Amino acid sequence: MDTHAAKDAAAAVIEERLPELVALSHSVHSTPELCFEETKSAHAVAEALRAGGLTVTEGVYDIPTALESRSGHGDLVVAVCAEYDALPEVGHACGHNIIAASAVGAGLALAAVADDIGLQVRVLGTPAEEGGGGKIFMLDRGAFEDVHAAMMVHPWPVERLTGACLAVAHFDVFFAGKEAHASAAPWEGVNALDAMTISQVALGLLRQQLPPGDQVHGVITRGGAAANVIPAAVSGRFMARSRTIDGLAVLEARVRACFEAGALATGSTVSYEKLAPDYSHMEPDPGLVAAYRLNAESLGRNFDADDADAPLPTFSTDMANVSLAVPTIHPLVGIETHGAVNHQHEFTAACITPSADAAVRDGALALAWTAIDAATDPGLRDRLLRA
Repeated sequence: MDTHAAKDAAAAVIEERLPELVALSHSVHSTPELCFEETKSAHAVAEALRAGGLTVTEGVYDIPTALESRSGHGDLVVAVCAEYDALPEVGHACGHNIIAASAVGAGLALAAVADDIGLQVRVLGTPAEEGGGGKIFMLDRGAFEDVHAAMMVHPWPVERLTGACLAVAHFDVFFAGKEAHASAAPWEGVNALDAMTISQVALGLLRQQLPPGDQVHGVITRGGAAANVIPAAVSGRFMARSRTIDGLAVLEARVRACFEAGALATGSTVSYEKLAPDYSHMEPDPGLVAAYRLNAESLGRNFDADDADAPLPTFSTDMANVSLAVPTIHPLVGIETHGAVNHQHEFTAACITPSADAAVRDGALALAWTAIDAATDPGLRDRLLRA
């Protein structure tokens, strides 16, 4: 089967299954579940793959909400990643419902042509992208061990070939002090909230001297229970980001020094809990990016922002860690958001509109066609097999 015939066959599968793919996107959107708790969403993805005739194993790589489907027997192995976790309060404000449905569509389409083009296709259900690092655990446990290329699409307000993916550390901070009556004997207490306040002031001052690309942000998750009690237990959730994984190590040490200063100034103690493995920076594969672009453009998508050298959007993802181990792409598929950006309620609403449904179709097609190019272009195929 040549490239054009394979692409036509893949497109036919996606068109046939499109109502089910859109239904899957809307179903995942309607049941937002947080990281490692995506029981309904993961099962919905698995059932959509089974409905298309594929065999699926759930609970793989020691993660209850991870899944894997394999089809084809070729020597070139391509993994398509599905995400389906949501965010607290704003639900699917990053459009993981679109990611999941696009991945299922690409997997079903590629399964229909895999043996004809020497391809093995894996659809990997990868939980906990929003701060849990599901792909990193799966990477460490062998999910990508013999994979030659990994891919997914991510919804965004505009079309982009990639983003400025920052390395990130997720962690909780805990200050422990001593309670006391805030009016009668405040001197008997050790104010853990003051420790957090001093730390945040220090972080604010530190930002002036951070190199471009370094970021720190967080929220207080526990700040005390009553105004007339000196708070003895205060906690916050923070993220530190940098352009590279090496830069992240330098930044995190400086950030922790701010928290140590708060503890020292107040006499409280400070401790930390890492919430996930560190996410790395991303290194997208140029050949796969170029193939994706041509395929997306053939569907009417345009990359005017990339052509104009517009600043790359900044975000973090555990797909970045995969990119350091396997040739990877993570393009951004545009949806109409009327000015909203990711992680806003308005973006959540935009992820089940006709524009979002079109992104499910186009994302699935562009990924499938890119995998077909990888299998049928002799130069690209040979490079990926040798990578």
